Amino acid sequence: MNIIVLIKQVPNTSDVKLDPKTGNLVREGIESIINPDDLHAVETALRIREVLTGTVTVMSMGPRQAIDAITEAMGMGADRGVLLCDKAFAGADTWATAFTLGKGIEKIRTYDLVICGRQAIDGDTAQIGPQVADFLGLTQVTYVYDLEKIDVQSMVVKRRVEEGSQRVRCRFPALVTVLKEIGKPRYPVMGKLIGACRDKAPIKIWNAADIGVVTSEVGFEGSLTHVVKTFAPKFERKGELLEGDPATAVGSLMGKLRENRLI
Repeated sequence: MNIIVLIKQVPNTSDVKLDPKTGNLVREGIESIINPDDLHAVETALRIREVLTGTVTVMSMGPRQAIDAITEAMGMGADRGVLLCDKAFAGADTWATAFTLGKGIEKIRTYDLVICGRQAIDGDTAQIGPQVADFLGLTQVTYVYDLEKIDVQSMVVKRRVEEGSQRVRCRFPALVTVLKEIGKPRYPVMGKLIGACRDKAPIKIWNAADIGVVTSEVGFEGSLTHVVKTFAPKFERKGELLEGDPATAVGSLMGKLRENRLI
């Protein structure tokens, strides 16, 4: 079983701030981490490999510092990593990102299953997994929270839906996006981390030419959507002092609550 896991290095959103003048994220001094949902995707792949053997390849698109995320995933037990890194990839929307990742997966050629986290905490679109599946023409199952049964030909999973859950069987090759309920990620092992940091570690860096794309197809140029402005909404607290004796004040309060349909 050959599995590809798509991961993303993201800023730790608990520390993120916006520049009030530019509206851009202030990244200086902000810790970068593997997207939390993607850790569950890596864990799922490793558990499948323990049952069926095979290989786990982690793939990411980003600047060279994203190698840190790949290294951490290899410390967890992934066999090898691929970083799609090129200035031409910068500014990509979900469409261009999925296209680039899809081309990277095509270059690998041999795979049975692609696993993604549900969504990234810096975008929250949940679009990358389904768009990659569409580009590759793969069967896709989203919001998977339990892997019930798996063999070399197919798997049976449970997925969340609005009114409950579904039990789905799908054949390989396929792509799934997983929720955190599927399993707690293991910690990286020091020996594996050291091995992933060595010069001969099985981490490849591919640029646009390596995956056979031109600049007009990827990054900002290849994006169908563009962010015009980013800003933090302003919240204003308004208060009103209710005067008079207690009975009058309570009556006024109840009236205002009814007026705003709060009771």
